[in-house]
Amino acid sequence: MPKVWIADKMSSRAIEVFKARGIEVDYKPGLSDAEKLAVVADYDAIAVRSSTTLKAELLDAAKRVKVIGRAGIGVDNIDVEGCSRRGIVVMNTPFGNTITTAELAIAHIVAAARMIPQASASTKAGRWEKSRFMGMELTGKKAGVIGAGNIGSIVCDRLKGLHMSVFVYDPFISDERADAMGVSKVETVAELAAMVDVLTVHVPLLDVTRNLINADIIARMKKGSIVVNCARGGIVDEDALFEACQSGHLRAAALDVYAQEPARENKLFELDNISFTPHIGASTDEAQENVAVQVAEQMSDYLLSGVVRNAVNVPSLSEAEQRLLAPYVLLAERMGRFIGQTMKPGYSRVCVNFEGQASHINRKPLINSMLQGLLSHSMEDVNAVNAGMLAKDRGIEIVETARDAADHFSTLIKLEVEGDEGVRCVSGTLFDETRPRFVSFDTCEVEMAPEGNLIMIQNEDKPGMIAAMSAILANAGINVGDFRLGRREDANTAVAMIQVDTSPSQAVLDELAALPDMLMVRYAELGEMRETGES
Repeated sequence: MPKVWIADKMSSRAIEVFKARGIEVDYKPGLSDAEKLAVVADYDAIAVRSSTTLKAELLDAAKRVKVIGRAGIGVDNIDVEGCSRRGIVVMNTPFGNTITTAELAIAHIVAAARMIPQASASTKAGRWEKSRFMGMELTGKKAGVIGAGNIGSIVCDRLKGLHMSVFVYDPFISDERADAMGVSKVETVAELAAMVDVLTVHVPLLDVTRNLINADIIARMKKGSIVVNCARGGIVDEDALFEACQSGHLRAAALDVYAQEPARENKLFELDNISFTPHIGASTDEAQENVAVQVAEQMSDYLLSGVVRNAVNVPSLSEAEQRLLAPYVLLAERMGRFIGQTMKPGYSRVCVNFEGQASHINRKPLINSMLQGLLSHSMEDVNAVNAGMLAKDRGIEIVETARDAADHFSTLIKLEVEGDEGVRCVSGTLFDETRPRFVSFDTCEVEMAPEGNLIMIQNEDKPGMIAAMSAILANAGINVGDFRLGRREDANTAVAMIQVDTSPSQAVLDELAALPDMLMVRYAELGEMRETGES
């Protein structure tokens, strides 16, 4: 019988789920580090929230542990890479607190607009300052939402219920998805900031989102606007926010998250027009019960039947399947990564066609690997398990087809992506059943190994183009490792795929794009080819 250790405080519903499935469970939250080390070897699984840290020393002692479940979204307290190396599946519960967090953001927006925290404090202090607390009516105003994933999409729906006009910045949703949500898509954060009365943030903290709301963005906002952050600390530049709220440029701000947590000291606390909560986005009875039940159900499924749901590190494949699929998975991931770097985000439809031998294998891991490659260029924590979920969250339609016959190859995979920029496609095969190769780009036959630094060029098929491209690369000191050409006779256009030894600068890419008769220049970094069992 599997044995589970619940290491943090958690709803008793989790215990009920484990016991109902015939799994032994010990509820032991709050143990000291020494006590944790003493007991961890007795368990097949560990359920945590955010208090228990599962790092190298504790993982080394967890000889029996097969799965770790996080009752919540973030896994910062878990050494995921270390777990992967040890063969431990790490699961989270990405949907349990989405509504709760979205509702907190709405509460902060309403409270900031009507100065409710300040008015409450004043009234409790015995002052009756009706004239001081002149608020802003939200009906008819414009709301800006940065990030329209699980939480952001719910916030959009609730804002529409307040009769606000909702505008969204999210490069990963298509125009079609925005229309379905009933919101207006905006191309840049700067454009969004300049037009809205309320700006709320719902994106992860990445290098590209750190200080996303900075002094320049805040300066573009209307005088008297409101900024709300219930996502992650560090996305809003706290120094810039302080200046804007102190000067009166912003009417108000509301924060649930901070650059440094626990936030027991922060100069923002000096300002009366900013309201604060202590990172309570997931802190409701309903949310905590939801995540406890979900993590217990997911862990039980894995322990009893090997089913993996909401894992953040590894897919569920048998050893035999892994050997068979390894070169296909690599090819699929590289196809997705290539499209993800050569086509602007805003995808609406992904079509994958399997032909020949590829039509008879387990295709789901391949599709997940494609989506992982497609989305991973700009999204946080995308892997072959959660990529399909992330694509679905953004309204991307996934279409899979298969046929026994292949026209020119014994096995062939074709990936076609539709989005705001049009359609881009790439096809791939395996040489000797082990070596991945690209064989066509946008229906133009060109064979290339899917690795390294790859420049894709489309141009009018005219004399002198190859020499002109080569001269630009040579003048920049960039060595060409491989140069493949293809032609479209019907369209009088050509495709060049150029593998280079070093990454080209944006200036070099711009110089290539400025050549006469040039149609498109794109660049992708595909990395080195991993071992897949080939000799």
